[in-house]
Amino acid sequence: MDKTIRRVTDLKAQRMEAYRYWQSRSAADRMDAIEEVVREAYFAKGIDLDRRQTVRTLTRLVCPDWKAA
Repeated sequence: MDKTIRRVTDLKAQRMEAYRYWQSRSAADRMDAIEEVVREAYFAKGIDLDRRQTVRTLTRLVCPDWKAA
């Protein structure tokens, strides 16, 4: 991904440019960018996502009074 730094003088124009850029990218590219930002945020907090283990387990409860939709 090409990372470029630009000086911005008009905030509204910058937002529109960013919006057009992300709309021009594929859904996969946008998801990759989100993953990168999330990983960097966790790294900044000192959490390594690659070594992190699941702390919670999910349990499915069956309630006989509930009917399927």
